[in-house]
Amino acid sequence: QVQLVESGGGLVQAGGSLRLSCVASGRTFSSLHGGWFRQAPGKEREFVAAITWSGGATIYTESVKGRFTISRDSAKITVSLSMNSLKPEDTAVYYCAAGRTTNWRTSARWDYWGQGTQVSVSS
Repeated sequence: QVQLVESGGGLVQAGGSLRLSCVASGRTFSSLHGGWFRQAPGKEREFVAAITWSGGATIYTESVKGRFTISRDSAKITVSLSMNSLKPEDTAVYYCAAGRTTNWRTSARWDYWGQGTQVSVSS
């Protein structure tokens, strides 16, 4: 079993930055891919970014490319999302995910989820 706990959300002005962290417990996390999704009010949960279990490959949704960076530490306990040049449309609850799927963009394919952390960007 893997448990995920997110932190780092908050309120920031447009153009600002935040860094989200997802700390995992459970022996198998190091062998799982890591991902971030977000869900705005009234909208479906959408894929943001993912990273392989080794950290060797990453993928991003088009709207965050060049602004967000996903990474994981060498111990493979933490998956982080650095967010720069934030926009009001980035406002959402951000969720960390872990799993063995390579269908990264589909939320239903991920096995484990955190409780979410709120990111609010004011204009």
